[in-house]
Amino acid sequence: MTIRNLDDDLKTLLRLRAARHGKSMEEEARSILRTALVGRVEDDSGAALYAAIRARVEPLGGVELELPPREAQREPPDFSAPDAGK
Repeated sequence: MTIRNLDDDLKTLLRLRAARHGKSMEEEARSILRTALVGRVEDDSGAALYAAIRARVEPLGGVELELPPREAQREPPDFSAPDAGK
């Protein structure tokens, strides 16, 4: 694979990042692509994110939350002007 028209600033950043990690520019580019693409799902429905979060927290166990008792609904406020006709 060849990537053309890569601007000089981006090449410089890749070269510096590769040097920091002790890799060639080519290996660093492979690493960046691997990190960006592995585990990605084509659809954006959120199902993959939900599954990933659940897989991470499910072994920790659940939490039972105590729900407060329901109360009667309050009357809505009256916004009518008291002296509207005067």
